[in-house]
Amino acid sequence: MNGILNVNKEPGYTSNDVIAILRGILRIKKIGHTGTLDPGACGVLPVCLGRATKAAALLTASQKEYEAELLFGQETDTQDLSGVVTRSTPYRFQEEAFYQAVEELTGDIWQVPPMYSALKVGGVRLYDLAREGIEVERKPRKIRIEEIRVLRLDEKGARIRVTCQKGTYIRTLCEDLGRKTGWLACMSYLCRLRSGPFTLADSLTIDEIRERKEQGTLEERILSVDRLFEAYEEIRIGEDQEKRLKNGNTLVVPARSAPGERIRVYDMRGQFTALYRIGDETENGQAVCKIEKMF
Repeated sequence: MNGILNVNKEPGYTSNDVIAILRGILRIKKIGHTGTLDPGACGVLPVCLGRATKAAALLTASQKEYEAELLFGQETDTQDLSGVVTRSTPYRFQEEAFYQAVEELTGDIWQVPPMYSALKVGGVRLYDLAREGIEVERKPRKIRIEEIRVLRLDEKGARIRVTCQKGTYIRTLCEDLGRKTGWLACMSYLCRLRSGPFTLADSLTIDEIRERKEQGTLEERILSVDRLFEAYEEIRIGEDQEKRLKNGNTLVVPARSAPGERIRVYDMRGQFTALYRIGDETENGQAVCKIEKMF
């Protein structure tokens, strides 16, 4: 069983819980998720099966979209409602102040990762340190928020839709929005609507996966690995370079993409085989490409 299974993670499960459950349902050892989703959150969690696990790291770098709710007037140690309130404040609600904060936190910004996260410091997960009451210094990381759409806003809180690049913590973004306004805020709801090409509308819950497995219809919902790379140019090589492709050697192809761009390469039978990256050199007017990942 090889490919990508688009899972709709329900609240209450950790991402690793989902993997453990699916390993039992699918009877498969080689399986992994593509980026942690908070236990209290729901939504898209693409899961790689078999040879597709080679693509997991590439998918974690994809653009994501979330819907979140903020509760104004307090902060917690986890930055969401699962934690203990650490600060609270009375505030005077002003719609303009919130929209100004949204504007300031859109684009390239610096964000300090939360203590309750899976990042490691000295080989130890931050959330393990946090549970022991230990707080360590975290360096700010540059992230990119493509868009924050305000779906609802009143004196109690807000609902927002966020499009962002890798490494973004939505809990931290909610807290930062509260601090920008001076009201304080914590996240009260989170759902991932999209991760790369995978959307909530096309996902399956664990119960739906179990039912399809029993019915023998699950295979039709397992997506091929190349679905991850639809944005890249497709190249099919001929018999003259078939052996070079199988060995992961340099290829010379009539690519239209610019140097530095990835291309997805198929063998002469049309089977997706590898990702290549276009180099600066050309040969007989064609691009010279080097292997990046073999599938």
